[in-house]
Amino acid sequence: MNVVLLITLIAVEIGFVVYFLLKKSTKTIWRRNRLAIDGLELILFLIFNVFPGVDLSFRFMGLFIIIMVRLLLAGILMIASRTKTDETKKRTIISSAIISILLIIMSMIPSFIFADYNGGNPTGSYAVGQAQAILIDKDRIEEFETDGSNREVPVHFFYPQNADTNEKYPLVVFSHGAFGYYESNASTYLNLASNGYVVVSLDHPYHSFFCQDTSGRTITVNPEFFNETMYINQPGVSEKEILSMTKSWLNLRIDDINFVIDTLEGTNPKDNSDCWYVAKESDTDVINSILSMTDFDKIGMMGHSLGGASSVSIGRNRDDIDAVIDLDGTMLGESLEVVDCEPFEYEGQTLNEKHIINEEPYPVPLLSIDNEEHHFSRIAANEIGMPYSNNVVLDNAIEGYDTYFVGSGHMNFTDLPLFSPVLASSLGTGSVDSQYCVDTMNELILEFFNYSLKECGDFKLELSY
Repeated sequence: MNVVLLITLIAVEIGFVVYFLLKKSTKTIWRRNRLAIDGLELILFLIFNVFPGVDLSFRFMGLFIIIMVRLLLAGILMIASRTKTDETKKRTIISSAIISILLIIMSMIPSFIFADYNGGNPTGSYAVGQAQAILIDKDRIEEFETDGSNREVPVHFFYPQNADTNEKYPLVVFSHGAFGYYESNASTYLNLASNGYVVVSLDHPYHSFFCQDTSGRTITVNPEFFNETMYINQPGVSEKEILSMTKSWLNLRIDDINFVIDTLEGTNPKDNSDCWYVAKESDTDVINSILSMTDFDKIGMMGHSLGGASSVSIGRNRDDIDAVIDLDGTMLGESLEVVDCEPFEYEGQTLNEKHIINEEPYPVPLLSIDNEEHHFSRIAANEIGMPYSNNVVLDNAIEGYDTYFVGSGHMNFTDLPLFSPVLASSLGTGSVDSQYCVDTMNELILEFFNYSLKECGDFKLELSY
């Protein structure tokens, strides 16, 4: 529908130009009609709002503002030139139309980059409420700053809003991937919360795309972290160097997650303002009620990519974690060290290093969901006997499950392909239908947590989807 709207507005501008080029007109007449055309474009935009795909969200807000500003300016210019009888120059008419068309096109760019997506359709019976806060870790200094400030971790709650006050609901904690965002898997949180879970999605400041601190300052990805992630994907980088960098990233995230879970279990914003910052005063009581309905004896951990790797490490090292889901993440924390070895071929590369992987049984139910390329890379590693962390962990897990989606790419396990197909494609998606992939993934996640946290039925998994 955005294409039809764009073509309609451009057609109006071109028709306006052609009409006035074919007749002589004074500045007063031209500006009066310019005002009428701008008014017509506003009416057309509002009419298009009746149809699906066009609305007053951020996707079209720029266009709405442009139309309103131009309407206002046209009105001012018409009043200012009401006594002008000079003939309007063709150059003025043409340049005005060109500028108008360019402004319309630029203002509509967000509608082509981003899709009309609101987080999907939760399958549960509960309405979903949301709240947010920032937790301040008094025991850690922010390593990305030089002012001695403490580490701050934003947390975002998704919970059953019409919940039974006498019932407790399992907690699921989510960790986003590198350059991710707490809403990267919003459809997953909404679906879980609608089915009776409390979900906490946290931001990892300086690893996330952006977030805010307690002063309201926007924090973006740390350039050094960004450069490191680009560097390790270049050919020829040693596995020892990769392990050193990734361990550093994981340690930061593990500390964030441990701090968040410990704080949720032991404090609340009403009684512990030193470590809680709640920007909206109304959220204080809401968060207290969320914590009171949370069953801290049933905790699930999950994440995407680097967040998935962090989740696996948390599940290994915390006694209060009851289930873990890794969405297309390499289980980096399970690699104990890298040693030299005889050269061998793997996926077109000659390698002379191998990882020593933790072979202790993974202690809780673990679900691993991979993209297609990741899946077949794991198979290739198995075929040549190369130790690969995901293979070793799942083979030695007390209860391990793994599957993959045919035709999927790395970003297909987030909402990004539904929110912005253009951006997701540039970051890595496959040929799989994005809606099918996300919906099926969310269904598997719910079934796994129902089985492992609520002890509802069995959990069955296909080899692929």
